[in-house]
Amino acid sequence: MNAVNIKSQMRKGYLEYCVLLILRKKPAYASDIISELKEAKMIVVEGTLYPLLTRLKNSELLDYRWEESSQGPPRKYYEMTERGLAFLEELEIAWYEINQVVLKIKSTPNPSEGAA
Repeated sequence: MNAVNIKSQMRKGYLEYCVLLILRKKPAYASDIISELKEAKMIVVEGTLYPLLTRLKNSELLDYRWEESSQGPPRKYYEMTERGLAFLEELEIAWYEINQVVLKIKSTPNPSEGAA
């Protein structure tokens, strides 16, 4: 068993949730999303983010708009849709439930530790 592989699988599992949390605050350009994820110590590359953004857009959870940029070509800004906000609420509940399970298991005493 490799902890690095497990950590990578866990990260993939909550990347979508983190991206939606970022976009709930305000529309964002893909590189801004990557920067915020990196700032939070969640390393992600463009090759991972763009397919995720496309899946979320195709699922009607996100939309995008083009904005002119003074630093080059127009930029695509992603933003939450009403459907995306509703989906995020479901993920919030799921995250809470999963977190409660983990906390309960972690706090349950080990029966062998109490035996003398």
